[in-house]
Amino acid sequence: MRNKVILFDINETVLNLKSLQPKFTEAFGSEEALSLWFSKLLHSSTVCVVTNVHTNFAKLADVMLESVAANYQLKLSESKRTELLSAFANLQAHSDIKGALSKLRENGFKTVAFSNSSLSLISSQIKNAGLTSLFDEIISVEETGSFKPNPNAYRFAAKVLAEPVENLCLVATHDWDTHGALSVGLNAAYINRSNAPYHALYLKPDIQANTMDSIVQQIIEAYL
Repeated sequence: MRNKVILFDINETVLNLKSLQPKFTEAFGSEEALSLWFSKLLHSSTVCVVTNVHTNFAKLADVMLESVAANYQLKLSESKRTELLSAFANLQAHSDIKGALSKLRENGFKTVAFSNSSLSLISSQIKNAGLTSLFDEIISVEETGSFKPNPNAYRFAAKVLAEPVENLCLVATHDWDTHGALSVGLNAAYINRSNAPYHALYLKPDIQANTMDSIVQQIIEAYL
């Protein structure tokens, strides 16, 4: 199908969180602090989805910093929390992103940034990573009052884009996000950035690879 719309999850899929590692290690005294914080952030957002807690990703990110600090029996200053959260807006893109996005657009695909983060944060992230010209549109789920993988989040994206869900394909490195998209009727592609096994009970996409170049090539072959 031509004119396929490709949605990209942002954090970890497009942007590399590893640049935060030194700051989190310095703040918490542990190399595990960054992964602990991000896993807590994703877990908390899912609990909010299931229990209808209305909040935003920035608030959750701040609350989870306090949770991680408690885990290490530390007290973060206001300035340190601000520093860590501000760094989240200045992540660099994975090395395979710019070329992949360019190739999709050259082949007639529409590229869309799609994230749980606020619209202002996603916009800043995309701009600071030098990707503004490579995305046709930016969509945040914040207007839904919920987060992915809530089915409403994916339906919201389809509504904003004025496309049926079957015309959309999500590219993500999170198996829960990939599963969420597939469960609503979107197509999906899974890029395995972490070399972790895909969840055995989740719906699995036909397109899977370890690099974005391979993901893009498979998308082009499948939909053009």
